[in-house]
Amino acid sequence: MAAEIKFLMDEHVPAAVTRGLQARGVDALTAQDAHLAHTADDRILAYALEQGRVVFTQDEDFLAEHQRGTPHAGMVYAHQQTSIGVIVRGLLLIHGVFTPDDMRGHLEYL
Repeated sequence: MAAEIKFLMDEHVPAAVTRGLQARGVDALTAQDAHLAHTADDRILAYALEQGRVVFTQDEDFLAEHQRGTPHAGMVYAHQQTSIGVIVRGLLLIHGVFTPDDMRGHLEYL
């Protein structure tokens, strides 16, 4: 059985997204639960890389980190106006299709 993606949810992600994933058996940890609230983006990415977690964010600053080549275990970005349902379905699709190895250093847009 292939390893499954685990997510780290950026601090401004609606709680309903995290709950929606968790209710479907997906390992989704919030930045707050990881004690990363108000932490610099590069440090969040370093933590996620160390923990093997793909970061989900709606913060465009993370896109700049990816462009700069900051190492990461994977990133998923959705625009601020994206509905909770679209985000949950998109993250479930990513979880079902990609492996952690597929996502390493990869940025996926919802």
